[in-house]
Amino acid sequence: MQNVFLKEDCDQFITRINQLKIDSQPLWGKMSVDQMLAHCNVTYEMVYDNIHAKPNVFMRLILKLLAKNAIVSEKPYARNIHTAPQFIIAGGRDFELEKSRLISYILKTQELGESEFQGKESLSLGKLNSSEWNNMFAKHLDHHLSQFGV
Repeated sequence: MQNVFLKEDCDQFITRINQLKIDSQPLWGKMSVDQMLAHCNVTYEMVYDNIHAKPNVFMRLILKLLAKNAIVSEKPYARNIHTAPQFIIAGGRDFELEKSRLISYILKTQELGESEFQGKESLSLGKLNSSEWNNMFAKHLDHHLSQFGV
């Protein structure tokens, strides 16, 4: 598993993102490349931008019990898995803007470092340790970059 808190690993993610083109096609799934970039940005928006509603207590409990381990473990995501409603991106997005935003979020996360995320609360999953944060960020990025062949 790559480490989003290490510059070298972040540089690898950014290199892969920069290999994407506006007309890149997915190897699986329904998202366009601009939608995929916007989709990846949602994870970071939930951490940094306070623009997504916190799930209610019942939904948080369900997510913790049924989804948390799949999200924060090192086990890669399967192709064509379902996503939460707030991660569904409808319509076209500005490819360059979403790409730039994603790179900025990756750099910000790396610069803040592992200690910033130790015990930090996730909007949906409660408190996570830095390893769980890393796994969530890294495997989500890897999954979708692999989806587009980079």
